Amino acid sequence: MLQPILHKLESQRVVLASGSPRRKEILKNVGLTFEVIKSQFKENLDKSSFSSPIDYVSETAKQKTEDVANRLKGPGCPDLIIGADTIVTLEGKILEKPKDREDAFNMLSALSGRTHTVHTAMVIVTPTENSSKNPFQMINFNESTDVVFGHLTPEIINAYIDTGEPMDKAGGYGIQALGGTLVQSINGDYYNVVGFPLHNFCKHLMKLYANK
Repeated sequence: MLQPILHKLESQRVVLASGSPRRKEILKNVGLTFEVIKSQFKENLDKSSFSSPIDYVSETAKQKTEDVANRLKGPGCPDLIIGADTIVTLEGKILEKPKDREDAFNMLSALSGRTHTVHTAMVIVTPTENSSKNPFQMINFNESTDVVFGHLTPEIINAYIDTGEPMDKAGGYGIQALGGTLVQSINGDYYNVVGFPLHNFCKHLMKLYANK
């Protein structure tokens, strides 16, 4: 989908403001050349102060991306900065990365046989012509995907936890790896569940670079 504008992006300095290996792999697979500069934002926003999980993840993505943009502004600043944040929700409750084995077991047990939702907020930052007053132009958008888990027995859950995979994943699983065996079906963008809504991102990038 990006083929018509890839020649324009080849001359650009593109930065991925995320250390996620999954987001890095997705961008590589579509032919983008970029560098990774991780955000230093603490991701400690008070969830109770937001009216919805989508508002929370949107603000987190914005803060993460702004951190990188502010550190790189000035001469030689990137032409394009890409940031994102992903959360998992069950009945409106945000599920973080498991704190320990017990937390992972409880989380996966709660997801068993039920539908949960993965929300990703994305931010695309480009420099403006009047950099002294407002150095950045920011595009924000969200994507949500419903995921249905099959019925998971305690034996299945414990064996999955033994692999170590759940411990660094929001919601306690990764659909792109062993966690994919737990998923019965999805309604929406698969890549959004991985953490990067690829089609929606490509549409915004095509629109942004169409007239450049």
